[in-house]
Amino acid sequence: MKYKITVNNQTYEVEIENINSRPVIAVVDGDRFEVMPENAEHLETRKEAGSTREAKPFDPHPAPAAASSPNPALSGNTQTAPLPGTVIEVFVKAGEKVEAGQVVVIIEAMKMKNSIRSVYSGVVSNVFVSVGQSVAHKQPLIKFAEMGEASWM
Repeated sequence: MKYKITVNNQTYEVEIENINSRPVIAVVDGDRFEVMPENAEHLETRKEAGSTREAKPFDPHPAPAAASSPNPALSGNTQTAPLPGTVIEVFVKAGEKVEAGQVVVIIEAMKMKNSIRSVYSGVVSNVFVSVGQSVAHKQPLIKFAEMGEASWM
């Protein structure tokens, strides 16, 4: 989704890949940034490798508020499938505590097993997939009851 944001009287066109993912990937004037919006007072940005321009400070306050998702499974504390494939193993169930970086699901795609690691720490409230199920790109896999610390993986 594209936004026009004005910071210090300068307007930028910002493209947000997925407002619900953490970190949020923002493309500003062709440069990609990873932004963690949870703590606006201690906002961190990280510029991706390969870019030659200096990182600009990012002010989240002028950005328009994201509309709540019509799909309750896609709120900000949901782990989604990073690729389409078939679920081979599910390592968590509702009520379990998960740490960021822990393998939660294995998805097979193109005869390769891909370990899907949690980007959140917290308690699992729902598991939306089961072994043998086909999943699409960005399909919800797991929802967390409590929002925890996001990982920088």
